[in-house]
Amino acid sequence: MEMKDILHRMLNHESLSREETHDILVNITKSAYPNEQITALLTAVGTGGDQKNTFNISTCSCFVLAGAGYKVAKHGNYAATSVSGASNIIEAHGARFSDDIDQLNRSLEQSGMVYLHAQLFAKAMKFVGPIRRALQFPTCFNLLGPLVNPSHTQCQLLGVANLDQMRLYNNVYQRLGIDYGIVNSIDGYDEISLTSNFKVTTNNYERIFKPADLGLHVADPAKLVGGSSPQEAKAIFDNILLDRAERDQKEVVIANAAFAIQVLDQEKNIDECADIARESIESGKAWRALKKFVEVNS
Repeated sequence: MEMKDILHRMLNHESLSREETHDILVNITKSAYPNEQITALLTAVGTGGDQKNTFNISTCSCFVLAGAGYKVAKHGNYAATSVSGASNIIEAHGARFSDDIDQLNRSLEQSGMVYLHAQLFAKAMKFVGPIRRALQFPTCFNLLGPLVNPSHTQCQLLGVANLDQMRLYNNVYQRLGIDYGIVNSIDGYDEISLTSNFKVTTNNYERIFKPADLGLHVADPAKLVGGSSPQEAKAIFDNILLDRAERDQKEVVIANAAFAIQVLDQEKNIDECADIARESIESGKAWRALKKFVEVNS
């Protein structure tokens, strides 16, 4: 199918079949379409992301989990719509990306954390990366990322920007048969921001929480901004793991890490999970997990 036909269908709000979507992605990796047509395609199916420019909450939470003794496989990329994406913050610490299986296993075993840079694994990401950065708004690739984690993890926590996306992922994860948690803050953050009530859907329950349910405070949105440069984003990230951050920044990471722990260990109630996350930070274990990760991957 030629791109002009695909775009015509997109503009008419028609759906593509699974086979057609597969063929489009394969053709993108073969440079079969000019950048202008790919730009038009991504514009026609823009979605995902919350465009809040928060600091690297999910990546920071990964090291809290690793410090608490859990194994974490983070799949991420450079920022497309914010100052610092997961790959930016990992690279800023001096870690190098790898797709070597021995190196990845070594990182997981020695630090509790493995980072899977999307462009090394999801080949289509490499071809659309510059276009996504130029567009400066979320696209369908924001939705694909969690579903193509190369580690094929059997437990996953995911943040979504709205309830429509929550329902979409809920259906997908049920079909995949994995243990999962999906979170959304009611005021539009694609993570637990603590700036409002938030909804959580898992294999076992669907519930709206308020920050006080975890013994946490309502956060000031201004405290969650990731700064105006990658250097500022890194400083916020490090201060949290060093337990030097402002209360709102620290508590947001604790909240997200807590629900990730509950996905991994469903026998624990959320208060226990929050205590484990807090202890990982306050004991220095989360910071040591980051330092070990950088050591192993440098």
